[in-house]
Amino acid sequence: MTPRPCGVLAKHVLIVVAPEIGEARDAKALEAEERLARETAWLTMSPDGRGSVVGKFKIPELHGAMLKKTLLAFAAPKHQAATQEPGGSEPVERRPWPDRMGDAFCELLERLPTASVPKLGGLNASVVVTMDIASLMGGLAPGVLDDGSTISAATARRLACEAGLIPAVLGSKSELLDLGRTSRLFTGAQRRALNLTQPTCTAEGCDWPAHLCHAHHDHPWSAGGATDLANARNLCPRHHARIHDPAYDTSHLPGGKVAFHRRT
Repeated sequence: MTPRPCGVLAKHVLIVVAPEIGEARDAKALEAEERLARETAWLTMSPDGRGSVVGKFKIPELHGAMLKKTLLAFAAPKHQAATQEPGGSEPVERRPWPDRMGDAFCELLERLPTASVPKLGGLNASVVVTMDIASLMGGLAPGVLDDGSTISAATARRLACEAGLIPAVLGSKSELLDLGRTSRLFTGAQRRALNLTQPTCTAEGCDWPAHLCHAHHDHPWSAGGATDLANARNLCPRHHARIHDPAYDTSHLPGGKVAFHRRT
């Protein structure tokens, strides 16, 4: 017997030989184990200086199982091996399991509903990205996070497809002159209708399910594109990042699909 099942059985040996006292003892031991696991939980994160954050954590088994189940829902393994359409321009990759789980973790964080997390400083815990209108409409100047770090204009535009935009007018000394309201998001009814007409990611060769996709404006909202079904496209997180990546060009195919071509 391998060590893990042997250890599990060892914990319950008393309930076999003396069930009248073993059950109470096991219950007490389990409660103490769970209490200790919760009290000794920890997490560390630190930037690596190359655009990533490295971290470690220790959490109770219950929360580890919850996290794993949630990540598996986003990783959707049965959809990862998308079938390449005949004559497709882009081969579909089989990505290693740790890479898929890393993508799923990023996707989980991006999809956390701000309305359901505790408030911080009187506001829902949201990450604020500041960028000028020129970058939002296709420029190169980076977006600035509220902690002072920066993200590329392409990443900021991708996030803007799924996040609320609040226009703000600043004076020459960065004083706030006018603050608008959140705008541009697709409604829940629009998303449901879009998922009926586009049941999977619309990238060539990808079958990622619609309920895990992002709603993308074909003609950018910042350039006057309407927030309606005629201008909406379902894209999985990976292809949504790619459509905003300046290293790729796109072409529209018959049937509503879109193909990606890496620039040379």
